[in-house]
Amino acid sequence: MKLYQLMVSTIISTIAMTGMSKAQDFNDVAYSIFKDSIEMRTVVGVGNETPKLAAYLADHLKKGGFADNDITIIPHEDTAAMIIRYRGDGRSGKKPILISSHMDVVEALREDWVRDPFTLIEEGDMYFGRGTLDTKLNVAALVATFIRLKSEGFIPSRDIVLAFSGDEETAMATTKVMTKDYRDQIDAAFAIIADGGGGRIGEDGKAFSYTVSHSEKTFMSVEVTARNTGGHSSRPKKDNAIYDLSKAMLNLSKYEFPVLQSELTQAYFEKTAGLVTDTVIAEAMAEFAKDKNDKTAVATLRSYPQYIGATGTTCVATLLKGGHADNALPQSATATINCRIFPGISAEATLDQLIAVASNDALEWRIINNVEAAPESPLNEVVMGAVERVVHEEYPGLPIVPAMSLGATDGKHFRMAGIPSYALTGIFIKSSDGFSHGLNERVPQDNLPRSMRIWHSLITEWAG
Repeated sequence: MKLYQLMVSTIISTIAMTGMSKAQDFNDVAYSIFKDSIEMRTVVGVGNETPKLAAYLADHLKKGGFADNDITIIPHEDTAAMIIRYRGDGRSGKKPILISSHMDVVEALREDWVRDPFTLIEEGDMYFGRGTLDTKLNVAALVATFIRLKSEGFIPSRDIVLAFSGDEETAMATTKVMTKDYRDQIDAAFAIIADGGGGRIGEDGKAFSYTVSHSEKTFMSVEVTARNTGGHSSRPKKDNAIYDLSKAMLNLSKYEFPVLQSELTQAYFEKTAGLVTDTVIAEAMAEFAKDKNDKTAVATLRSYPQYIGATGTTCVATLLKGGHADNALPQSATATINCRIFPGISAEATLDQLIAVASNDALEWRIINNVEAAPESPLNEVVMGAVERVVHEEYPGLPIVPAMSLGATDGKHFRMAGIPSYALTGIFIKSSDGFSHGLNERVPQDNLPRSMRIWHSLITEWAG
């Protein structure tokens, strides 16, 4: 056993026996878990160490006072999920709170990275390594917070459940297993997804907002194919599979999907308008919040990639293939179109729009992924009120902004199972440091103790 692992094991054992602890002890526990978890290659596929991480976390929790029957490890193919229950006395009469994150990470190749991606490396004020930002710091902080609360004798007024998935970055199959086969264990009034949201810091180093994601757009990928009898390239014809497909893609490039707005996106633009320094964007946000049909505001927002997705559905060509030889007319040409569909709009309706835009009845269309649509979670004062109070302990007066995520998290499956879900973390980071899924992933070191404070305060407020 490594020296720091022995030290942390000793801390947990001493606390369990004496009941004596201090916050720094648990920051050390969180750091140890964080460091060890980064060194485990929890990538789906050959050599996946996610089951090893689940067993490791279970061992720490048992040493911290959690009973065997409070911890469920769920093997699934080459990975695993786990559920941890912190039992309350039920005095509130309320359903449990579910807090979820994921143990797996995106693949990282050593030859591409400046540093070993599966070693926690400290340089300057940063932690480097795959999963530092997405999202092993959150897993470590949550487990260490559970151990801390247990050592403090905290008795929740309702159960608190941790659910760690094992393949969020790929199929999300373990989350589906939990919502289907372990529904009774994860049933909750609401779910907090520790994978998204959090604090935004400007390049000047000052925090300027904190985001809580209430919904996600629906992911849909479509293949469209043009077919032709082909022939010899020395005898070109007017009809050509590549040309037919190209015309359809040109039509798509010029098309804008209908403008849509929900209570959530209206609140997002209303609150964000006061945070944007560019007056043109700020005015467009404010006007769009008042009237989604303001053409000038819509045109302005849709000219920025970071805002267009919050104004409606988007579909864009992402892959292209066609032809079979350089001296033959193409017999087929295929494009892949990726759509991020606004909550409440069906995949079928979106596909119908694409077909109409292409304006060629001879084209063949096929949805190539399993489309899973989830409803938008309603604005929740219990969630947002606690977040506001806790975040303001760190950053007084910081704007708290409800938002819609343009990506995907496990929260989608909890929403589909009828559990409203809200994504937030204790992480504050600059946009320029956001290397999630990318090379040389990193997270500022001050996020570990801050996350410990924030999770401790949120959990005790929601279940105290």
